[in-house]
Amino acid sequence: MKFETIAIHAGTKITDTHRPAVQPITLATTFEHHEDSVIYSRSSNPNRNALENVLAKLEHGEVAAAFSSGNAAGMSVFQALEPGSHIVAPDDMYHGLRNQLLGIFAGILDVDFVDMTNPQNVKNAVKKETKLIWVETPSNPLLKISDIKSICEIAKEKNITVVCDNTFATPAFQNPILLGADIVMHSTTKYLGGHSDIMGGALVGKTQNEFWDKIRNVQISGGAVPSPFDCYMLTRSIKTLPYRMKGHAEHAGIIATYLENHPNVEKVYYPGLKGHDGFSIAKGQMTGFGGMLSFLVKGDAVKADRVISRLQFFTNATSLGGVESLIERRAASEGADTKTPQNLIRVSVGLEHLDDLLDDLNVALE
Repeated sequence: MKFETIAIHAGTKITDTHRPAVQPITLATTFEHHEDSVIYSRSSNPNRNALENVLAKLEHGEVAAAFSSGNAAGMSVFQALEPGSHIVAPDDMYHGLRNQLLGIFAGILDVDFVDMTNPQNVKNAVKKETKLIWVETPSNPLLKISDIKSICEIAKEKNITVVCDNTFATPAFQNPILLGADIVMHSTTKYLGGHSDIMGGALVGKTQNEFWDKIRNVQISGGAVPSPFDCYMLTRSIKTLPYRMKGHAEHAGIIATYLENHPNVEKVYYPGLKGHDGFSIAKGQMTGFGGMLSFLVKGDAVKADRVISRLQFFTNATSLGGVESLIERRAASEGADTKTPQNLIRVSVGLEHLDDLLDDLNVALE
């Protein structure tokens, strides 16, 4: 099956005797014991099984595990590591998972944050205790691009697991497993959900190995699993993912070019711009550049906040990936320890009419 067909059909597993065209929601928490049956909804559920099946196929993996949030998905990887393990992570990393490593896992796991746009930095950071390389590309919020294939080659020499956060790119535009990664991570709250009304996370494994079994044990024993209703809604949303992403990427590319040429914009971060430092790598490993961009307003945080306050169709809100355009001064959301420039504005470009979005930005940036 092609990508669009997988998105529509791989998440439909009919168990109802009436044979509906759409899989019904199974709300039961427990099930009658019989051979090959679902036993208890924390360990498995028909809707979660269907969701995990479509996720695995979209990312070219053998197995998948759905979680109640992206943070829960990422945390399960860290929990599966042995105490004392060393992690190499990107210097521009989603702050929620970064805070986990620096807070919850402080003294349990050792981590070094490096600029992964240069694979040599990753190689230099590897120690004998290194068990995990965490890749995030494009990164949040600076849209840095890491060469997944090169990093995976470094990892394989040392038998190190590579996990790639593919939330910004989605499987519509990037497949890390095909580039050598062992596990792909998603905040399904974002583009996979696509409508800002579902929270979830997911991991897709290239193979079911010993480390994957540890992650699955964390999922089941920890119990941070999505509800049957959330799984149903995610599976439904994934059916339109291929076509939504085409629209997001088209709009983002045009808006990025507009911002790049605006006199009140200092810099634009979007991997689809030829002037982006990671353009050539992104072009080689992505089939589209996604719907996320960031830019620096000429001025300070006050100026950036003023621009945001004048917008009509961009909602000033955290998160991303919905059909509506979202915008925020990212440093304000990340807290006092942020490394993000105070005048950086992150944009999740939505599917409104492009003319309305451009007119809105033009007024705000006057």
